[in-house]
Amino acid sequence: QVQLVESGGGLVQAGGSLRLSCAANGRTSSIYYMTWFRQAPGKDREFAASIVWSDGNTYYADSVKGRFTISRDNAKSTVYLQMNSLKPEDTAIYYCAAAGIKSADAYADNRFYDRWGQGTQVTVSS
Repeated sequence: QVQLVESGGGLVQAGGSLRLSCAANGRTSSIYYMTWFRQAPGKDREFAASIVWSDGNTYYADSVKGRFTISRDNAKSTVYLQMNSLKPEDTAIYYCAAAGIKSADAYADNRFYDRWGQGTQVTVSS
């Protein structure tokens, strides 16, 4: 079992930065992908960024590419999402998720994940 705990959300002005953290507890050896999703009010949950736990390969949604950076610290079992040049449309609840299976087709699909954190609110004011 893997438990995920997010932190680092908050209120920031457009153009500002935030760093989210996701600490994984439990059987972290079972993790293949660690991924950030986000869900804005009235919208579906969408993929933001993913990292392969073992080798650090990263994947980004087009909407965040060049502005967000996902990274991991294996020693701390923690994944980070550095968010720069934030826009009001980045406002959402950000969720950390873990999956234990490799899939080039499914890593961006929230249905692929069986472990989720509680979410952390990010609000970007204009």
